[in-house]
Amino acid sequence: MSTVTANGLPRTLVHAKALSLVASSAVALAVFLLGFVIREPAPYELFMAGLIGVWFLFGLRLSRHAVALLALLAAFNIGGLLSMTTMGDLYTTPLFLAVSLFLAFTAVFFTAILEADHRRYKLIFIAWVAAALATGMLGIAGYFGLFPGAEVFTKFNRATGAFQDPNVFGPFLVLPGVYVLYRLLTGNPLRLPLYAISFVVIVTAIFLSFSRGAWGLFAAASMMLTAALFLQSNSGLFRLRVALMAGLAVIILAGAILVAMQLPGVSDLFSTRAKLVQDYDGGQLGRFARFPIGFGMATENPLGIGPLNFGRTLGEDTHNVWLSSLMNYGWLGFASFFTLVLATVAGGFRILFRNRPWQPYLLCAYVTFLGHIALGTVIDMDHWRHFYLLIGLIWGAMALETRYQRALQAGEQPFPSA
Repeated sequence: MSTVTANGLPRTLVHAKALSLVASSAVALAVFLLGFVIREPAPYELFMAGLIGVWFLFGLRLSRHAVALLALLAAFNIGGLLSMTTMGDLYTTPLFLAVSLFLAFTAVFFTAILEADHRRYKLIFIAWVAAALATGMLGIAGYFGLFPGAEVFTKFNRATGAFQDPNVFGPFLVLPGVYVLYRLLTGNPLRLPLYAISFVVIVTAIFLSFSRGAWGLFAAASMMLTAALFLQSNSGLFRLRVALMAGLAVIILAGAILVAMQLPGVSDLFSTRAKLVQDYDGGQLGRFARFPIGFGMATENPLGIGPLNFGRTLGEDTHNVWLSSLMNYGWLGFASFFTLVLATVAGGFRILFRNRPWQPYLLCAYVTFLGHIALGTVIDMDHWRHFYLLIGLIWGAMALETRYQRALQAGEQPFPSA
């Protein structure tokens, strides 16, 4: 058999490119499926389980960063197993912990494949934006009843898109929204109309989710992104452009919200949801009152009280990722999660402003991750699929930086061009 193709290229090279194309397409599809979680197990879980398995069989390589991340997440889940031993009735705890472990594997998987090829960052972000536009438009259509049966994409008179909960739907849209904002601020002026339309769709969907957490998350991440762009450039012209484009983005955002506020029902629901403290937050056993109760229970139960038992005991879940770690995963789980967050924040910040091909993607993921950590003080998010993707994006950049430095020391070309 000939070792070259008809056009003169080596067959091994053609096969390698074909395999790379298939692998890249599979990754893009996996990320796109993140936007569709109406029922569980969702298509994302089923597809990712197969994808990770196949990739592992064909040689998924784990660097020391991926192994370190795996160790932290493994310790977190071991804490959950130990906490389960305190329970008399297991309920659905084994399934809960299986999902936790699966999500841990997804974070490690994305770290490994990004370290192997940094060009997958662009692919992942494009797929995430596509998913946000698709599920966002479903949420908008559902809220306004644009077609028969569209109400399935709403819950509690709030847009949910292809999600079960508007409080997950809204935060899922933030990274795509921040990335589109980045492109508005720095991208090709000829593409501004495309970016502007995408920005309006995503921001409108976030607004119609009526998730206070999503509103605050998007606002905080957007401000951090804009500030970071100012800090990383000494060019007065670039800073002027960022300022002008940021002003344009604010005008677009305000215009979209003002138009939405004129529609029936939107203004009333906005007035209700915009209150900083809701009735279920400040009651005798409200969200905030449960925090000191839970932390007090943690001092008496170092192994935790069993996954999901807090909600069964007090009638509502913890609504705090730190308290959730203590109750569901014990002191070991809390220490592991705290270490993971600290390592992610410190490791990401150390390389945040270095001029690398993946720096724009790291910047968007990093500010969104910081916002999620702040949001975690008022909501459980340890089972949010996209949160683990954010972790993988940041740890992937950390691993890539190590490869980059080693290549420079060896006098080699660090990476192929994007």
